[in-house]
Amino acid sequence: MVASGSSTIWSRTSTSSSTSDGRFARIAAAVRLTHPFPSILDGLVVSAVALVAGAAPGIELQLGASMTALQASIGALNDVHDAPEDAGRKPGKPIPAGLVGVPFARVVVVGGAAIGLALGATVHPWVGALGLVVLAIGYGYDLVAKGTAWSWLPFAAGIPVLPIYGWLGATGSLPLFFIALTPMAVLAGAALAIANARADVERDLAAGTVSVATSLGLEGSWRLHAGLWGVAVIVAVGWAMFRGVGLAQIAPVLAAAGLIAAAVAWSRERDPAGRERGWEFEAVATALALLAWLAAVIR
Repeated sequence: MVASGSSTIWSRTSTSSSTSDGRFARIAAAVRLTHPFPSILDGLVVSAVALVAGAAPGIELQLGASMTALQASIGALNDVHDAPEDAGRKPGKPIPAGLVGVPFARVVVVGGAAIGLALGATVHPWVGALGLVVLAIGYGYDLVAKGTAWSWLPFAAGIPVLPIYGWLGATGSLPLFFIALTPMAVLAGAALAIANARADVERDLAAGTVSVATSLGLEGSWRLHAGLWGVAVIVAVGWAMFRGVGLAQIAPVLAAAGLIAAAVAWSRERDPAGRERGWEFEAVATALALLAWLAAVIR
């Protein structure tokens, strides 16, 4: 009788634990659906730029939340669009794993877009309009450019929008230095896109998917990746020197550029997981470089 009772208690405990684990897995999958790393990082960049620009208290948080919601919508659409192809090939992703349904993912797509646009538009009408541009670029990647040799283009077009979004939301206008910042951000966006593609090159080759990395190969894409960063740094430092920024103010920019260079060099010979970590580190270092450059040129 004692043994039987212990078995019953254990069975109930196991069931409860299993239910709890399943609930946690579904919550984690719902978070992964939004591609949290780039979505949150983009929101943080927008918030930080707004702070540097002198945003009124609370506005920087609203702008950051707006961008995060827009990026979550883009990330969820990416998974919805890829779900048929991912079935049986990428079982770890939320939808193929059966942890998130397509109807729920579509709600995230629509809800993220609606929240992001509403938060942006209530800061400034032009920010709301820019939110539509963000969605157009992101959805264009998900539905058209992804899986082609032009998959880098939405990144190159989308990265410059982040500082514009934050600064425009904070001040309602853009200063002269965006003449230099915009092409710098285009170069950075293209470089980050190539780094991202390099992390997936083996999987893309196995699936027959085309990307800039599969087209150029790991070494060729790395060389282009490094070259784009070199030009971006030249533009950044050149503008600062042209505007008479002192070495003390440029030093943090060079330090952040050094972090980017270290990530680029480290990822050259790495396996897919290593290249992915390198890309993530590179993205964070890019955000630091942007903020350091802004702090230098607005003095």
